[in-house]
Parts: sequence; structure tokens; C-alpha cells
Amino acid sequence: MPRAKANSWPITQIKPFLDYLLIECGLADNTILAYRRDLHRFSLFCLDTHLTDPQSIDPLNIQRYARFLANGQLASSSIARHLVTVRMFMRYHTLFGMVDGDICNVLETPRTWQRLPKVLSRQKTIDLITATDPEDAFFLRDRALLELLYATGMRASEIAGLRIEDVNFQIEYLRCFGKGNKERIIPVHETALGMLREYLKKLRPKLIGEKRVVDNVFVSRTARPLSRIEVWRIVRKAAIRAGLPKNVSPHTLRHCFGSHLLSGGADLRSVQEMLGHADVTTTQIYTHVDQQRLKNIHKKYHPRP
Repeated sequence: MPRAKANSWPITQIKPFLDYLLIECGLADNTILAYRRDLHRFSLFCLDTHLTDPQSIDPLNIQRYARFLANGQLASSSIARHLVTVRMFMRYHTLFGMVDGDICNVLETPRTWQRLPKVLSRQKTIDLITATDPEDAFFLRDRALLELLYATGMRASEIAGLRIEDVNFQIEYLRCFGKGNKERIIPVHETALGMLREYLKKLRPKLIGEKRVVDNVFVSRTARPLSRIEVWRIVRKAAIRAGLPKNVSPHTLRHCFGSHLLSGGADLRSVQEMLGHADVTTTQIYTHVDQQRLKNIHKKYHPRP
């Protein structure tokens, strides 16, 4: 497929659109990058099919784009995400008077299977957290990080961005900034806070040195804030030591947090708030994970003995 010219539509509107999402909508950097990748593919499709004017986009062309994506062997979930990107892009054109009406209102995105998250048992979760080697130079940091991931359900990017001022040891809460820089407050149990205290007292000062000023809680050997990739590597290293699958990730601990809270009797709305889900239906998926809980409910409430 030929490359789009620098002055062709929709190339000329991608940057203004991304700036709008960043400044006006406050979307996260990772979301902006995903939109950029999706729109690059859409722009190539538009050039190949001679769609060089936003007014020429109609529902039929969007359906052709969906078939184009399907022919590229994309999964239905990826196709749905690409179509959401195009929908937002065209609504941006409508908002600023570049097209008449919202042509995407009549479109339906492909239905996708709702996959159940992979959740470790409580014992395996503890095995993962305690798998860190006490002889390792970064034991206190890694153990505190693992404890905090499971104690709060934070995402990798959220814990990487956690600052000293965001943790309140006195009232046992921390402040977390999630997607779109949305703030939420999460309680933290004493076990995780205890490990965090040890790390902050015994190891972190050695890592940052006397002259460095670093706000982030978790830092590397060179006093840089940990990245999402480094957080992922710490979790994977602990998973291998615990004899768990290599695909265990920081998000696995987030899933464990939500699932274990619900199976222990926590109410759905509270778990939704702690996880920072915009829609409670996202949190509801954890109610389907605990098979023993479903069996107990069935046994208790089904009219047949």
C-alpha cells in the first residue's frame, strides 16, 4: 500500500486531533499513542481508496475499512478499537464544523468475547510476593513494590508514577493518578505499608544519594524513576522464582486484587472505586472468576435441595 503524502487528508488532521485529546479531553499518553497508530493505518486506507476529503467518509466506507482490517487478520477486539478511533476522529471533525452530522452514529462495532481475567489463587499470589530473594540488592524495593501492587490494584504505570507525597502512612491511604490523570484514594493494609517503610528508610536513600531530588517512590539503581517495563520485569522475575507462568504481569496482581476482594465479601461499588473503573460492568467481570463463590451461591439459593 502506498504511503500517504504529508499534505493529504487525514494526515493533516491527525496532530490537531491528538492535541485535542491531550489538552481538552485529558487522555493518557498511552491512549494518545494508540490513537496515533490506529489513525496511521486509517490514513493509508483513505489514500489507497482515494478518500481525501472528510466529507467523502460515509457509513459504507467505514464498513469497507472494517473489512480491510479483518482481511489484515486483526482480532475482533483490535478491529473494534480501530473503529472507536475512527468514530472519535470523525466526531472531532463534526465538532469543529469540518463535516455535517455524525455519520458514525449508525455504525455498530464488532461484538467481542468478554475474556475472563487470569487470576492466581490466594496462596499462589502470596508465593509470588514472597518469592523475592532476601540476598538481592534490591530485595526491599522489589518486595515493597509487589506488596503494594497486590494491596492496591494499581496499574504498572500508576505505581511507577507514585510519589512520596502520595502516600499517607498515618491514615493508611495513598493517592493514585490513573487513566486521564484521574485521581483516586486507595486504602493500604499495614503489611504493605510496613515493607514500604523499610524500603524508604533503608534502601531508597542509598539509591538516590544525598544530592539527588527524586519525587517517585520507586527508583532504579541509577536513581531514575522506575518505568512500566521495569515494574513488569520485577513481577516476571518473582513469578519465575515462584514457579508461576511467565505471562504473570503487574496486571495479574490487579486482577487478583479485584477478584479476591469480591470473593471475600467486598461490595462491587467499592471495588470499582478502588480500581478506578469508569463503568461498573468492567468490575463485574471479577464476579465470574471465583468458581467456588458461584457454587456456594447456587447451593444456598437454588430451590432444589
